[in-house]
Amino acid sequence: MSGELVPAELAEARDRIDDIDREMVELLAARFELTHQVGILKAKQALEALDESRQAEKLAVLRKLCADKGLDAELITELFKRIMGEVVKNHNRLRNK
Repeated sequence: MSGELVPAELAEARDRIDDIDREMVELLAARFELTHQVGILKAKQALEALDESRQAEKLAVLRKLCADKGLDAELITELFKRIMGEVVKNHNRLRNK
């Protein structure tokens, strides 16, 4: 459909989606900055990179939010497991410096 004339309503919806995508990336960047600070604190205190109970609690809260918003809980859980996995890798790198 690229190169074709797009109806104004569709173009507006796509522009809003683009805005939301940018906001999501900005929020992820802010989240990773905070988790970096957490990683530094954990490294200084010789704490484990992975807090399994915190992760389980967080995923349970996210699943409830999904139910409240009508979202696919499995999709959101997998996304956050991936994000959390990256955080743990970053925390391990900080701890092993």
